[in-house]
Amino acid sequence: MQSTNDSDIESWHDFEVASRKEIIALLRSIGEKRQLVRMVIRRGTEVCVSAILDVDPDNNTVTLDGSADPEQHRRFANVGRIMFETSLDKIRILFSSEEVQATTFEDTPAFVMPLPEHMIRLQRREFYRMITPVSNPVSVVIRLPQDVGGGTHVFPLSDISCGGIAILDNKLVLDSTIGHSYSSCRIDLPDVGAVQTTLMIRNSVDLTLLNDKTNRRLGCAFVDISRGGLASVQKYITKLERERNARLAGLG
Repeated sequence: MQSTNDSDIESWHDFEVASRKEIIALLRSIGEKRQLVRMVIRRGTEVCVSAILDVDPDNNTVTLDGSADPEQHRRFANVGRIMFETSLDKIRILFSSEEVQATTFEDTPAFVMPLPEHMIRLQRREFYRMITPVSNPVSVVIRLPQDVGGGTHVFPLSDISCGGIAILDNKLVLDSTIGHSYSSCRIDLPDVGAVQTTLMIRNSVDLTLLNDKTNRRLGCAFVDISRGGLASVQKYITKLERERNARLAGLG
């Protein structure tokens, strides 16, 4: 992981999570998936590796595993401001606290702190892909060249990122040659709008379904997507993230 400091937290306010229920859901997921949490003090000069042991909304507390070094445990419990850094599903998570205290949890040394009032959730969006929902599917309209029959065809998406999409071609009508491009494709994003772009084939995988039929998954990169089109894709990905986190928090 990268080093973390106060300026990171302050400069990434656009990625802030402030919903109490969403924060609780994130912390619980980090703990359930046994993700390591880096506790950083003195501008990164000392680090303690910990893990979330318990999230208690009733008492407004988070309990973390203590340091195996008793001296380090005491230093971190009395240092003041501590930066926390971890990850969840390839997304970088940051938060901080000035009220970390020493405690015990199931008879072992631990740290306890109030639930953070906000967290920062970062991701490298060009690599991070969101699976598109089956309940509200996303489709792309592609025009085929005349030498293969012409006309427009609609294909469902498997996932989407700010770098491209994955298309499911169950009729095997698209050219799967790596580097082949389709121009003027239209992606219909529910509740956001349509985006036009050229798509370039980057990879192809044939999938065998349970009924022994073949489906083809084509990974495609955006080639000439406009700034407005990219903003719409970002908006849609953010919408999917919030819906997912709302479900985790019991809101959806």
